[in-house]
Amino acid sequence: MAREEQQISRNLDWVTVLLFLICVGVGWSNIYAAVYDPEHPLWVFDKEFYDTNAGKQIIWIGTTILLIISILVIDYRFYETFAFFIYGFFILLLIGVILFGATINGSHSWFKIGGFSLQPAEFAKMATVLALARYISTPLVNLTRFRDQFNVALIVAVPPLLIIASNETGSALVFASLMIVLYREGLPGIYPAILLTLITLFILALLVESLYIFIGLLILAGIIILIQPRYERTVRNAVLLGVIIAGMMALVFAVDFVIEDVLKEHQRNRIKVLIDPTIDRKGVGYHVTQSKIAIGSGGLLGKGFLEGTQTKFDFVPEQSTDFIFCTIGEEHGFLGSIFVISLFIALLLRLVYLADRQKSRFARVYGYGVASIIFFHFLVNLGMTIGLMPVIGIPLPFFSYGGSSLWSFSILLFIFLKLDSQRSQMLARW
Repeated sequence: MAREEQQISRNLDWVTVLLFLICVGVGWSNIYAAVYDPEHPLWVFDKEFYDTNAGKQIIWIGTTILLIISILVIDYRFYETFAFFIYGFFILLLIGVILFGATINGSHSWFKIGGFSLQPAEFAKMATVLALARYISTPLVNLTRFRDQFNVALIVAVPPLLIIASNETGSALVFASLMIVLYREGLPGIYPAILLTLITLFILALLVESLYIFIGLLILAGIIILIQPRYERTVRNAVLLGVIIAGMMALVFAVDFVIEDVLKEHQRNRIKVLIDPTIDRKGVGYHVTQSKIAIGSGGLLGKGFLEGTQTKFDFVPEQSTDFIFCTIGEEHGFLGSIFVISLFIALLLRLVYLADRQKSRFARVYGYGVASIIFFHFLVNLGMTIGLMPVIGIPLPFFSYGGSSLWSFSILLFIFLKLDSQRSQMLARW
């Protein structure tokens, strides 16, 4: 046992561990700042302190350390061997939360356990990445074949569909980031191209009149025909191009239907605020408006730790959770914000480096999955706080308050660090 502990300590990537510890530490200090009451200051020795988000987060951090130790002492083969079982377990939890879960902030995606709440959707990301890595690393799996493409699509699609059924759209969107992993492992480029095209058309449909988009697509079709070699100007190609243009227009016209007749009112309002944040500054646009004011008021150096006025007077809702970056921007200014962004960039680059050096395809795919999910959360959360993306309830990894978030990201990360520490022993299957 002692020899195994020494081996783990020697082979563990301490650079990533250090980045993790800095993120958690800086995150907690900003959670404390977000809930700090200057008229009734509390510290860790006060009993009432543990009724605040900062106090509860200390408890979550302590339990996270125990989880990390457990992950590191478990045999690395466990994660690959039982990947599908872990995936199946969390699928059952997602079904269970639909049937027996509690509703918090309009999302029926929580299990209430005493005074704490757990959100299975956060852990389903880790389980899906494990199952995806396990399947892709299976001998003879080839992502250029339709059968294997269908299987990976099924693995990735089931959790977000169940998450959407529990009214938690934000967490469901995270799974789209796994397209990066699939493309890296051989999925034909046409699939990410289609996804990017659909996203582009959706955004255009929100910003531009449908008639103008239709005219633009017709001009694009004409350009394609003109630049085609003569031998490719066949009836078959013309029909195919017509079908593609018709499908794109159908999507554009469907956007209005989806927004007005499918989405719920709060989801519809978030999209409208993204297009025009000024439409209702005191209503649906309040979060984004106050968030931008808080970040902008920090200036270059910020107002100082515990000195943020937007924070102290609760102008920004959910400031210790989804809008924790506002506290960073207000109290630590532009330089503090750059420091946090640099932390995430360093962490992501390190994860990509570690993923690239894996001898096992399972570990490599899993590593890229970890990087993709953290990248998506980081990008969307920052986009939310500065008004570039709709408010969809995406936490900032290791910074936002919440046990489910901290646990899930820590488990996600340290399973990969465990695999990396044993890379010399893992079977190379390409």
